[in-house]
Amino acid sequence: MPLNFDLSLEQLQSYQGTNPRPADFDEFWAKSLAELDVTEPRVEITPAEFSAPFARCEHLEFTGVGGVRVHAKLARPLKDTEGPAVLFFHGYNGRSTPWTELLAYVARGQTAVAMDLRGQGWGAPATGWAVSTQLLLGLEEGADRLHMRHAFLDTVRLARTVMDLPGVDPDRVATTGHSQGGALSLACAALEPRIAQVAAVFPFLSDYQRAWELALGEAPYNEITNWFRKRDPQHQRREEIFTRLGYIDIQHLAPRVRARVDWTVALEDVVCPPSTQYAAYNKLTCAKSMRTYPDFGHEDLPGIEDALYTVLHPL
Repeated sequence: MPLNFDLSLEQLQSYQGTNPRPADFDEFWAKSLAELDVTEPRVEITPAEFSAPFARCEHLEFTGVGGVRVHAKLARPLKDTEGPAVLFFHGYNGRSTPWTELLAYVARGQTAVAMDLRGQGWGAPATGWAVSTQLLLGLEEGADRLHMRHAFLDTVRLARTVMDLPGVDPDRVATTGHSQGGALSLACAALEPRIAQVAAVFPFLSDYQRAWELALGEAPYNEITNWFRKRDPQHQRREEIFTRLGYIDIQHLAPRVRARVDWTVALEDVVCPPSTQYAAYNKLTCAKSMRTYPDFGHEDLPGIEDALYTVLHPL
């Protein structure tokens, strides 16, 4: 099956990625998780303005690394009978999943939680809000200042917070999302090994050097090209920059995932190219499956929401 711009399907299925993995990758994330551990979560849950007759709809807030308050929508069954939960993560520069979509999961007994990524969501005030360029935010300050490093840790705090809620079985928590949300779903499962299931749709944040070398000119990976044009026009720092981005590359986190993974790829996706996704998918050592849309790009995929709802059944 030929692709117009990327590797053939056969090549994709064996592709192992291009972006370098930092030598101290595991130590970096061990230190990062230790920082999260000593950050007081200060969890607050308050009633939401939205309501439904069969659900409790609430706002959940917690403190992430750096003291930033992070918001999520929390929808759960009226009874605290222990059951599964699903964590929803949104796309780049988007916002949390609407209440009405969360209710479909609550109706069958699942707690549903949708996080607003720090600096992107609309659910609560966010520090450092930006319309774009969060991919590289903090890049020149050092790996431990990368915005996406903080975001990955926020997903872990959310997962742990939800796992501690009355009515949630901590061994039956799933994550899901499209694009950036798909990447966050995988990062969460890699850094919080109790996550039981992941449903990721064309995930972002993978194999940065490959995305840059394809030179497709599409947002958001074009932020890398723009950074070189403005900050390093002769590419003297190329190796340093891609190695630093390797700390937040989901292909390097993939071997840590223990959850069952359901992955969706669109083979004409020029926003999150298939090869960048397969670089991570091929490194998964857990139970996994790939759903393929050969003629689609980074767009609405027919039937995908129904498929995810079926996959994310109560574990």
